[in-house]
Amino acid sequence: MSQKFASMDELFEALSHSAFRSKFRLSYADRTYAETRNDELLKKHAKEILHDRIGSAHPKNDGKQTPYKGHPIFTAQHATGCCCRGCLYKWHGIDKGRELTEEELNNLSDMILEWIHRDLQKPAPRKRVRKGETLDLFDQN
Repeated sequence: MSQKFASMDELFEALSHSAFRSKFRLSYADRTYAETRNDELLKKHAKEILHDRIGSAHPKNDGKQTPYKGHPIFTAQHATGCCCRGCLYKWHGIDKGRELTEEELNNLSDMILEWIHRDLQKPAPRKRVRKGETLDLFDQN
């Protein structure tokens, strides 16, 4: 778990009081992606993304390396304060200037997966219809 919080419930409660962190929700496409993948694959993606983007002691473009969309892991990183080394320090007490350990990568991946599970329990956002696009008659949203 986080070095600053004793449980995921405690961390998620604190994150819910942040106007920035609490606004994140999985998009329709990200929900579909997460719902059609198993936990093992999602955790593997989370661990790889965390390792590649923020795992080194001095990540490239730190503070700007995590996109806001394109994969449910990216959204979950922002929602859980795992998007850059500054946020890792602020929310999880993980010091900058050193590589993340295997244990930290595993714990952060578990936390991201838990956030995804919790977000999937909330009502799905309506599918966005862009100009020129039509909804399928059987779309639920």
